[in-house]
Amino acid sequence: MKKEYLECGIVRSPHGVRGILNVECWCDSPRVLAKQKRVYILGRDGSYKEVRVISASPAPDRVLMGLEGIDSREAAQGYKNTVLYLHRDDIPVPKGAMLIADMIGLPVVDFDTGRVYGEISDVRDGVRYKLYTVKTDSGEVILPGVDEFIKEITEERGLLVRPIPGFFD
Repeated sequence: MKKEYLECGIVRSPHGVRGILNVECWCDSPRVLAKQKRVYILGRDGSYKEVRVISASPAPDRVLMGLEGIDSREAAQGYKNTVLYLHRDDIPVPKGAMLIADMIGLPVVDFDTGRVYGEISDVRDGVRYKLYTVKTDSGEVILPGVDEFIKEITEERGLLVRPIPGFFD
């Protein structure tokens, strides 16, 4: 089942004296987070509370964000280490792309034979391409997301691969 709310960043510290939050961005780009009109905070009761974004400025790996109701450094300090969430419907996903959260748990299947090697347990951005961590029966394997290996990825079929001989052995 797809998560309705997805982690998008974490508050690291206040910025200045007016309640601006220094948010470490977990999105593909800080611009994605900076364009949001609302974020969500997970409450102690397990529900998500919507908070309106008043201002947001992207930086290389952060967003300086002003949220409704946070108007002082002291108030901002109370949000340190708070994870922020976005509603799935608010995240722009280009046609043909897939959210990383939706890739986790997909089977990794041989494109030619149908053999299931394992499932995706993590996806990270490498220097030039994505790195897929595949949980197999014998441990974890890091699969580079290059065209020679990755043939297709869909929610219905999983990650279809054509690895070099011995890669998963």
